[in-house]
Amino acid sequence: MKRLFCLAAIAAALTGHSFTAQAAGVEFGVGQTGDSTMTYRLGMQFDWDKSWLQSDVGRLTGYWSGAYTYWEGKKTNSNNSLSFSPVFVYEFSGQTVKPYVELGIGVALFSDTRLESRNLGSAFQFEDRFGVGLRFAGGHEVGVRVTHYSDASMSIHNDGLESYALHYTMPL
Repeated sequence: MKRLFCLAAIAAALTGHSFTAQAAGVEFGVGQTGDSTMTYRLGMQFDWDKSWLQSDVGRLTGYWSGAYTYWEGKKTNSNNSLSFSPVFVYEFSGQTVKPYVELGIGVALFSDTRLESRNLGSAFQFEDRFGVGLRFAGGHEVGVRVTHYSDASMSIHNDGLESYALHYTMPL
């Protein structure tokens, strides 16, 4: 609970400041790995402000995502990571609710190469994500996301790691 309070305090501080680039929103996420390690994510999304393939069905757009994730180990080895990723989003048409599908490939830096029984191999990891969700009028968003971390066999050990999470994004 203490960690959630800290994340909420950081989010409150971020929303009180102006940014030189227009931020799309602050993301809060909670999830779990296949090994039952809890994940808590706090991130920022910055819209690309571009659209492609616009039609009556929807449009392709995207955003930059930067985030901090706390990985709460049940028995041993909790971890922290910072990640940065470009994310492509196909947003379906709608008046008040717009379903979407997202896909991104970025990078992450972990504070330790171990998490529970997994040996990540290196602190540097690639972050692949796939998600679905709903965007509401006013900019709020809820969704589910699967994120895979791997060092692409750059080291001898490469156990890899998946996180399954729910997320909420509020506009700034």
